[in-house]
Amino acid sequence: MKCLKLLTLITTFFVCSQMLQAQDLHFSQFFEAPLLRNPSLAGIFTGDVRAQMVYRDQWNSFTNAYKSGSFNVEYKAPVGGGDDFLTLGMQMLYDKAGTVGLTTTHVLPALNYHKSLSSTRNTYLSFGFMGGLVEKRIDRSKVTTNAQYDGVAYNPALADGETFSIPKFNYFDGAFGVSYNSAFGQDDENSYFIGVAYHHFNRPKSSFYRNAAAALNPKMVLSGGLKFNLDDFTYFTLQADHTTQGKFAETVAGVLYSYKIGDADAPMYTIHGGAFLRWKDAIIPVIKIDYDPFSVALSYDVNVSQLRVVSQGRGGMELSISYRGFLDRYNTSRDKVLCPRF
Repeated sequence: MKCLKLLTLITTFFVCSQMLQAQDLHFSQFFEAPLLRNPSLAGIFTGDVRAQMVYRDQWNSFTNAYKSGSFNVEYKAPVGGGDDFLTLGMQMLYDKAGTVGLTTTHVLPALNYHKSLSSTRNTYLSFGFMGGLVEKRIDRSKVTTNAQYDGVAYNPALADGETFSIPKFNYFDGAFGVSYNSAFGQDDENSYFIGVAYHHFNRPKSSFYRNAAAALNPKMVLSGGLKFNLDDFTYFTLQADHTTQGKFAETVAGVLYSYKIGDADAPMYTIHGGAFLRWKDAIIPVIKIDYDPFSVALSYDVNVSQLRVVSQGRGGMELSISYRGFLDRYNTSRDKVLCPRF
């Protein structure tokens, strides 16, 4: 119990410290949260609408779990009489962590323009922007500090000694990015994309003390993906991200093998299986099932970093559910020969 209380105190200190240089929320199923990677990846799918949800439950083995949720929705529409597209999107995030209940909520509208670069092939250059409001709050009644030790025992009647008066604050956050996606092979059966995004370009102050020294470091994300067919029923999908934020750097990459059940052009099910590696941190096995128009994926982090001694090798479980479909409308992207997709 003493160790747990000490861990809680240390966690609270790092959460509340005005010198904190926070790192962003991230998901192992990063490929199911495209706007978090790069707002220019919004709309790069076959269809008119897409909705995706990811839920993460992390580190139950040794502390109050981090519970995180992501929800994004995208609406894609052709522009004019050409092959250009516009995507309107919304990214929402929720995260609650630790004994003091540090809760973060993001509401981030997104806008993306896809410029066609070819009249004969799916080749697009996409420009995206995402920005909105972020709120952070804690349960002040659950904060315990050394100032509340009266020399004999913990005394909740004593002041905690912290100088911030309001247990929540808001700030505006923004990101922009660019990506390129194209197709190759017979009948453009294979596709790929590359992109780069710049997050927190306005360096918002993420501190209960509202200290400028606690501004979020800008974050750069390099992303890539490759999807290629082996035959009419099987294909591979590779995904990778490299992220830098201040002194922090993370690389995660992996592959899914997919098998169609039923008709090759309109399968009843598609089964995906594979694994990802978050370098020097975790191995992430993934299984996913498509039942058009829905997809469900489950993954689990197996911790391989130095933290595995405390976590007993257990990291985070993630569940994702997504929907992708067409709208019955005139000139729908269902009938378009060209559209941004991956």
